[in-house]
Amino acid sequence: MTQSVKTKAAGHACSSINRRNFLILGGASITVLASYGTGGEAQELVSSGYTRKVIGKVSDLEPGRAIAFSYPNDDIENLLMMLTEEAGGGVGEARNIVAFNTICPHMGGYMGESEFRSEHSVLGPCPLHLSTFDLTKHGMIVSGHAVESLPQIVLEIDGDDIVATGVMGLFYGYSHNPTGA
Repeated sequence: MTQSVKTKAAGHACSSINRRNFLILGGASITVLASYGTGGEAQELVSSGYTRKVIGKVSDLEPGRAIAFSYPNDDIENLLMMLTEEAGGGVGEARNIVAFNTICPHMGGYMGESEFRSEHSVLGPCPLHLSTFDLTKHGMIVSGHAVESLPQIVLEIDGDDIVATGVMGLFYGYSHNPTGA
């Protein structure tokens, strides 16, 4: 899908792509990658270097209550929750079990269990600049100063066990995520 463009100086055709087509192709690539997520290929991309860790039991979850856990190492706190609606990246029968990091990607404000608003399926507001994140849409920013989504913990169900297998997104304060290995 590259375009052939005549250059004025040389007077010959060269293969290039304009900004508009670059953005369209980039968006198409992301859409294709996202669509593969239902088959597990995208999850494999974010799970390959991480350790697998049992972080909870399905039978212990209640809608509207968040449970803190550490992953991929003991220094990084996250929240595991059962939402009242289906969520992107959710697991379980209703695809409503999700987990997210508790540190706001804007400036590192801590958002714990008390900032989980189950009636709206959001986490926030962050105590620093009021960023709030939609947990049904992969932790996407709803309001506030953050420009990145919350890092989402990739989950699998194994019987009654909830297993963390990877991370989508970068933890605040890290140039690359620890893998726990």
